[in-house]
Amino acid sequence: MKLKEKHTVKDYEALPEGSPYQLIEGELVLSPAPSPWHQEVLKKIFIKFFEAVEKKGRGKVLFSPVDVYLDEENAFQPDLVVLLKESRDRLTEKGIEGAPDVVVEVLSPSTAYYDLRKKKEVYERKGVKEYWIVDPEMEEVEVYINEGGNFRLFSRARIKGKVKSSLIKDLEIDLSELFKEVL
Repeated sequence: MKLKEKHTVKDYEALPEGSPYQLIEGELVLSPAPSPWHQEVLKKIFIKFFEAVEKKGRGKVLFSPVDVYLDEENAFQPDLVVLLKESRDRLTEKGIEGAPDVVVEVLSPSTAYYDLRKKKEVYERKGVKEYWIVDPEMEEVEVYINEGGNFRLFSRARIKGKVKSSLIKDLEIDLSELFKEVL
């Protein structure tokens, strides 16, 4: 839904609390509620990240909806974000101001274009260190690392393989567990 040519964070913040929008490159983009399958997959991922990060005192793990302010034309609500200890000061009353260390997006038919293209480009440009793309339909996960402002594929698995993090020691996710008995 496009209301005017370009929007800013000020326009985004003027929306009623809980409005299902993200601000992507100056465009207010409607984000419908995710499916139960999406949420089940996200829950399993959150548990793995929580155990590897928060339980071990390495930082904070948050899941959507939480606002991530990247600049005046980009305010996203990623499915999951990780702020490692050295980045915890980015967490404010308002949301996360600046790039999280890790972003995880679980693809949905209504959001895949943005997650795979526009948001990925902004995450890359703004310095997200690690970007996970989870595709429940294809039962695939890709992990990208940011090297000098460019994402490079670090880990990828499909159906029964395993993916791992470059940033979070001993974080590995077995896809056969992730996508097993989702609903």
